[in-house]
Amino acid sequence: MTELKKVVHVMRRFVPEKWGGTESVVFNLAREFSREGVESPVFCTAMFSAPGLQRFEEVPVRRFRYLFPWLGLSGAAKDKLRLKGGSPLSLSLFLGLLKEKEVSLIHTHVQHRLGGMARTAARLKGIPYVVSIHGGHFTLPSDQVDKMSEPFRGKLEWGKAFGFLLGARRVLSDADAILCVGENEYNEMRRNYPDKMVFHLPNGVCVDRFANAEAQAFRSAFGFQSSEKIVLCVSRIDYQKNQIGLVRAFARFAKTHPDHRLVLIGAATVEGYHAELMTEIEELGLDNRVRIIPGMTPDDPLLPGAYKASEMFVLASSHEPFGIVVLEAWAAGTPVLAYAVGGVPGFCTDREDSLLVEAGNELRLAEGMAELAADAALRTALSSRAFETVSGRYDWPVVAAQLREIYHRVLHD
Repeated sequence: MTELKKVVHVMRRFVPEKWGGTESVVFNLAREFSREGVESPVFCTAMFSAPGLQRFEEVPVRRFRYLFPWLGLSGAAKDKLRLKGGSPLSLSLFLGLLKEKEVSLIHTHVQHRLGGMARTAARLKGIPYVVSIHGGHFTLPSDQVDKMSEPFRGKLEWGKAFGFLLGARRVLSDADAILCVGENEYNEMRRNYPDKMVFHLPNGVCVDRFANAEAQAFRSAFGFQSSEKIVLCVSRIDYQKNQIGLVRAFARFAKTHPDHRLVLIGAATVEGYHAELMTEIEELGLDNRVRIIPGMTPDDPLLPGAYKASEMFVLASSHEPFGIVVLEAWAAGTPVLAYAVGGVPGFCTDREDSLLVEAGNELRLAEGMAELAADAALRTALSSRAFETVSGRYDWPVVAAQLREIYHRVLHD
């Protein structure tokens, strides 16, 4: 029987300054396994960092040199690809995978060339590999695919040969198992790969960290008065997260709710969209009503406090594979209002643990804010049921136990 000794996680990047949902998932799962005696190093490119080894608590992170294999890319195009999209090439990462000893299994959280490296390294080492789908594979809207490919559109991609040799297009079909965070993506994956082991593995949250957070520390740090009520959204500044639509909905709501402030916390991963967002805020006359706070590092104690300090949490994403921030709000006891898009309806139930509205309906989103603001009993009921759910199903040790069982099946089936 093969013993689970070491799992190597493969990612595009891993830096606190650009932390997102995928980084949070990998870090927390790797930390849980490390605490159980299973080595869980992260292998990634050196985007926004330097090559070498760094430790995040119990999790070692090895970063490798990389490049974007297209001819004629401008500096601005490369910057866009670092922030979002692109398929980097890192031969040193591939060699690192081959040299790593006593690896039981490779878990890749990316496809394309890096996923192909995980696939090929696993085959050469004679071990299994699994793939996690974090950002949508069959469910990513076509307009967002177009935006992500814009920086290299029309450029000669000399890296295709490496992709062919690494089997980049066969990462899913050759995988020993496919893991999906969203229920809708899981259903599509099962339909497209009926003979493959496909699992629905939701994201998780450190329940105690958010449940025991201090609200006043966040308010004091950013100068919010006791009379100011916070409408919170935590998401990277990105067209996928649709903060512009949220700001428009808040503008309607704010006309009759002068004490409310919209707080957007998140790193800008699409600079052009960030500029559009700032323009929209100014044109709507919301300069004094909307506060943008750059993305906080994952260990910043003020982040859980932001949820605790808020009257409601609102997520207006146009595409959301899962929505780990919803779990964070639930753990903090903050009522959630969200568009019923992507994986959100797969774990949220309208008027039981959240308020869900039709995706893209800014008027209904504004009405949802007004309903939550006016009805304290509704806020309490939603928060209470949500906390029961998140505590029982989505605490990281619970999710890690599910993943361990998946690894066990892959190693022994």
